[in-house]
Amino acid sequence: MKHPMKIALVCPYNMFERQGGVQQLVTHLHDGLVSQGHSAKIITQRPSGYKGDTPKDYIFFGKVRDFRAGFGVSGDWGMPADREEIDRILQAEQFDVINFHEPWMPILAWQMLKHSKAAHVGTFHANLTDNTAAKSWVNVFTPYGRGIGQKMHVITAVSPAPAAVLLNKVNHKSRAEKRLTENIKYIPNGIDLKIYKPPKKRLPLNGPNTKTVVYVGRLDRRKGVDKLIKAFAVLSTKLPNAYLIIAGEGPRRNQLEQQVESLNLKNVRFSGYVEDEEKRRLMGNADVFCSPAMFGESFGIVLIEAMAMGAPVVAGRNSGYINVLTGHGKLGLVDAQATEDFAARLELLLTDDKLNRLLRSWGLNEVKRYDYPKVIEKYEAVYNEALSLAVEERNGKLAAKENETRPKRLFVRRLFVRRHAR
Repeated sequence: MKHPMKIALVCPYNMFERQGGVQQLVTHLHDGLVSQGHSAKIITQRPSGYKGDTPKDYIFFGKVRDFRAGFGVSGDWGMPADREEIDRILQAEQFDVINFHEPWMPILAWQMLKHSKAAHVGTFHANLTDNTAAKSWVNVFTPYGRGIGQKMHVITAVSPAPAAVLLNKVNHKSRAEKRLTENIKYIPNGIDLKIYKPPKKRLPLNGPNTKTVVYVGRLDRRKGVDKLIKAFAVLSTKLPNAYLIIAGEGPRRNQLEQQVESLNLKNVRFSGYVEDEEKRRLMGNADVFCSPAMFGESFGIVLIEAMAMGAPVVAGRNSGYINVLTGHGKLGLVDAQATEDFAARLELLLTDDKLNRLLRSWGLNEVKRYDYPKVIEKYEAVYNEALSLAVEERNGKLAAKENETRPKRLFVRRLFVRRHAR
């Protein structure tokens, strides 16, 4: 029988206005842990402008604001919380385990760790090693992050891509840092396979005898949609019945629409932002799903979503996606900047029915390991390990303190005996 734990899930990002990969995982983790009999609460910062009540199982510390760092990098910036409030709530809650998601993000984790006596798990999501802005960020915050890392009992990462920043910056003279980084636990992002499942019957997205490539995602530089449009222009000369649907919004939409117009591509459609139901419809009926991101990816949630909907995937060969498209899935990896090769790979998957079926089948089987119950089970194991290490640490500190005070007590006892002997 599992021992119920009291767990805090700390997210430094806006949990209410947009649901990125970190927020999705935290939400599903909370629900899954509660369903397993644990007590779980989400600790996050109140979004700027949020006027609503604090939702059930939420705790607000401080505030969060948006920031942009260039090169398609953006996120949330935490503002300091009241230290007395943090201390009071942590004392009242008495969490067994606190799981800090993106603990390097200022400033919530740093403030909480000063007051926490729980077991600490740090989970790293972002890939901060393969673009200039992110590398600069890492260099600035390494001293801050080092202090946080030393207070963790277990570190997890969604793939080797976000773990790379830790391995690159580890101080090999520090026994604690070496222990942590040599024992990183890789737990992937998850997916709800009760919702993401292939349609009973696939329907052509652009009518009979057509083939459709689908992209769903943000329209910014690092996502490489301009490279997809270039490749599609080449593809169109060979497959006039091919179509491209681009679903999503972002700062480069106008530029991308102008690119399509300048290339005189009639079979390209911009759908704008789509809700999850429409996203699943597009993925489930796509002949090929394509995500040509060139850098900055730590995992590839959109890839496993497409795989779960039964779509064969073509994706950029970046340090995150290579951890998802393994085995037969490697056939879908491309260099998005090599336009001719990119176009040839799309053509192959659109025309070779046997290969198309192979990648569909591989994806549907491979995605089973990302089902949320399996992911949550791995987190439970990590929390139990962190608890054991925290107990060992506390016992070690108590023993060290006992050894420090023993000579003093022995001296006092001997002095007392001598005086009475006189």
